[in-house]
Amino acid sequence: MMHLRRRLAVLLLLPLMLPPMAVGQASVADFDVVIKGGMVYDGSGRAPRRVDVGIKGDRIVAVGNLRRARAGNVVDASGLAVAPGFINMLSWSTETLIVDGRSQGEVRQGVTTQIMGEGWSMGPLNEQMKKLVVAEQGDIKFDIEWTTLAEYLKYLERRGVSQNVASFIGATTIRQHVLGERDVQPTPAQLDEMRELVRREMEAGALGIGSSLIYAPAFYAKTEELIELCKVAAKYQGKYISHMRNEANKLTEAVEELIRISRESGIPAEIYHLKAAGQQNWPKMKKVIAMVEAARREGLKITADMYTYPAGSTGLNASLPPWALDGGYEELFKRLQDPATRQKIAEAVRTPTDEWENLYLNAGTPDRVLLVGFKTEKLKPLTGKTLAEVAKMRGKDPIETIMDLMLEDRSRVDAVYFQMSEENIKLQIRQPWVSFGSDGASMAPEGVFLKSSTHPRAYGNFARLLGKYVRDEKVISLPEAVRRLTGLPATNLGLDHRGFLKVGMFADVVLFDPQTIADRATFANPHQYSVGVKHVFVNGVQVLKDGEHTNAKPGRALWGPGKIK
Repeated sequence: MMHLRRRLAVLLLLPLMLPPMAVGQASVADFDVVIKGGMVYDGSGRAPRRVDVGIKGDRIVAVGNLRRARAGNVVDASGLAVAPGFINMLSWSTETLIVDGRSQGEVRQGVTTQIMGEGWSMGPLNEQMKKLVVAEQGDIKFDIEWTTLAEYLKYLERRGVSQNVASFIGATTIRQHVLGERDVQPTPAQLDEMRELVRREMEAGALGIGSSLIYAPAFYAKTEELIELCKVAAKYQGKYISHMRNEANKLTEAVEELIRISRESGIPAEIYHLKAAGQQNWPKMKKVIAMVEAARREGLKITADMYTYPAGSTGLNASLPPWALDGGYEELFKRLQDPATRQKIAEAVRTPTDEWENLYLNAGTPDRVLLVGFKTEKLKPLTGKTLAEVAKMRGKDPIETIMDLMLEDRSRVDAVYFQMSEENIKLQIRQPWVSFGSDGASMAPEGVFLKSSTHPRAYGNFARLLGKYVRDEKVISLPEAVRRLTGLPATNLGLDHRGFLKVGMFADVVLFDPQTIADRATFANPHQYSVGVKHVFVNGVQVLKDGEHTNAKPGRALWGPGKIK
């Protein structure tokens, strides 16, 4: 009799031990969407399960056997992987989303959330900064209808975007707001003003502080300045992300600076687009990984993200000494027109140094620098040519050509620099604390986007991971890759109910074919969509159906955990 009582007690408790809406109850529920028969990768890194997913409104409300469930939209996921929506840890879609909120280049890879704010952010802006942004616009033109960073994110949401958006505060933006673009140090009063700008944006929902320290005027900031800004962000559970001060000759010293900032300000820190640039620096990656792991054992929350290509992309300005940009681009253009100063700049570019990072020398030769973006119509025919080709066409030295092109275009001139190793890409992918970011803008092969070329990462970064490095080369497993695209970044960022495919989470869901997912964009022809993603849901709304965009724009502004309600 005693054994019978125990068995009855266990049977009575069993329903309470099941997850809500997990099997029995879900079979008679009504849903807006039921995704049936797929292999569910929940974002934890655990092995997948063949279960169904039920969505009601903007939430996942059931994961289990839903074969008898009713729904307005039943999606057959047979043969497909079902995963949380992917998170782009480093997006430059700040402008492209204004002109095309569909974000097709990323949605077609399964990306449902974009994280912005590497060094520069779209707020807080003063009137002078607004004028400067408008003056420097290239193919993409827009009016500035916001002042703060939070207002910009709300502006995107109001206009309509297909993905969720969130942002760090740019340390460069804060510095420029208070100090302009000069190589100066803040007074105590100015530092207080910078702290106050950070406080306001953190209370409004920013994720933390982002720096990009190889570029002027960010280069002029001392470590102590960054620590002070991060101390404010840390009070609101913020994070620090950084394009470090050097990714080449002084790579390990730059990692030491990032770890110091984390330790002294009490803030989690992330290395943005982890890399060792320049062939002479490739062997340093193993030491960098050891440094990060030692810091993590110490208890510091140090992580990184990366893109899956051996080339990066930025402007030709990244080949010039930072002092040449003291005061901004107009001051640079004056210096380039002065023969003596121009000669001094050219000598600095061709001279190896550890004082600043020279991407021209990192690339090795001018045929490893690809020109991809000009402002002026006159120079656009040079798009897609290497620096070596253009220098030969003009009968000029490559360094002289760099200065000529920037002066003629009145811009930084976008370029692709080939400077990383394939072996290091694989080594970085294997690290369990590395997530992924495109470091590019989401585009579409149409309209204004075709006026310039771009880096293929804008269309292929995430599909390339799942196709080339997971399926074909088996660098990491598919469950682990999904974790790095979803659960890991969502946890690092403190995103509310995102990153996992579980009951109660927001319904950001991607369905893809693990056998066919692949990137198609190349350096020669980057404006090509990836393939293999079949369906994408954002906040419960389908934005990709059978591989085609539905034109739905259910994306939301997402806020950091320190936002004042």
